[in-house]
Amino acid sequence: MMVAMISRELHWSWQGQNVVLGMDEAGCGPPVLLLPALSSISTRDEMRPLADRLTPQFRTISVDWPGFGTKPRPPVRWTPDALLAFLDYLIKTIGGRLHGVVAAGHAATYVLYYVSSHLSVVDRIVLIAPTWRGPLPTMAGGHRPLFAKIRRAVESRLFGPLLYRINVNPLMMRMMVAGHVYSDKNWLSGKRLREKRRVTEAENARFASAGFVTGALDLVASQTDFLSLASDINAPILLVYGSETPRRSRAEMEALATVPGVQTVCLNKGKLSVHEEFPDEVVQAVKPFLTA
Repeated sequence: MMVAMISRELHWSWQGQNVVLGMDEAGCGPPVLLLPALSSISTRDEMRPLADRLTPQFRTISVDWPGFGTKPRPPVRWTPDALLAFLDYLIKTIGGRLHGVVAAGHAATYVLYYVSSHLSVVDRIVLIAPTWRGPLPTMAGGHRPLFAKIRRAVESRLFGPLLYRINVNPLMMRMMVAGHVYSDKNWLSGKRLREKRRVTEAENARFASAGFVTGALDLVASQTDFLSLASDINAPILLVYGSETPRRSRAEMEALATVPGVQTVCLNKGKLSVHEEFPDEVVQAVKPFLTA
C-alpha cells in the first residue's frame, strides 16, 4: 500500500543568505535519509521511487541539496564546507540519529566524510553508484587549472547565463545522460525531460552546477582518500551499482568494493542513475540490508 508523502520547505542559512529547500517525508518506522546525487539535473524526486518502496517499513526523508533542486536559490559560490554544514544541520533537524542513509553519486562521499567523524550518527549506510570526482576531472583523469576558469565563466553575470544555457539545452542534456546516466537512451523524454529541465531552469541553478561539473564540490583529492573514508567507518556499508556504469566511474566503485566490511551488489543493468531507472532492483538489494 502506498504511504502518503508529506512535502514541506526546509529553511537554512548560509553566508547570510536564506536557502529554501524541498523536503519529503513518509512512513513512521525507523528513519532512513535518502540523499540524491549532486548533478545539474538532480533533485530529491529521483529518490521518490525508492521512498515509495521503503515507506511501508521505514520513515523516509528526502531533501534537495543546497544549490540544487527546483526552487530559486541565492547566487552563492557553493563549496564542500557549505554542503557539509548543511548535512550536519539536516541530520540534527531530523533527530540526530538515523537507522540508515541511502546516498547516490557524489552524496555518497559527503556521507562517508561526515560519518567518519560522527560514528554514532547512523546504523547502516547504502551507497548507490558512488562518485568522488566531478565529471570534468573524471574525463581528464584529474583536476586542471582550466576547470576553475570554466567555473568562473559560468558564474559570471555577463556571460554566465548564456554559457550555462548552451550546456543544458535539451539536446545536450539527452546526449549527456545517454552516455553516462541512463541505460535506455530514450528514458529521458516527454514528462521526465520536462521535469529535468525545470531543475536546470531554476533561478541561479548555474552556480552549483558549475561547481559540480568542474570538480569544485569534490571533497577528496584521490581514490586513496575516498577509500580511507570507508575504512574509517564502523557502520555496515552496502555498495550498489549497475554493470553498465561508465568505465572510469565503475573502476572507482570496484575499488571501494575491496574495502573490508563493504558489502557489494552489482546489478546486471544500470548506469549512474540506476536507482532512478531501476528502483525495483535497487530496493531488492537495499531492503534486506536495512532490515537485517
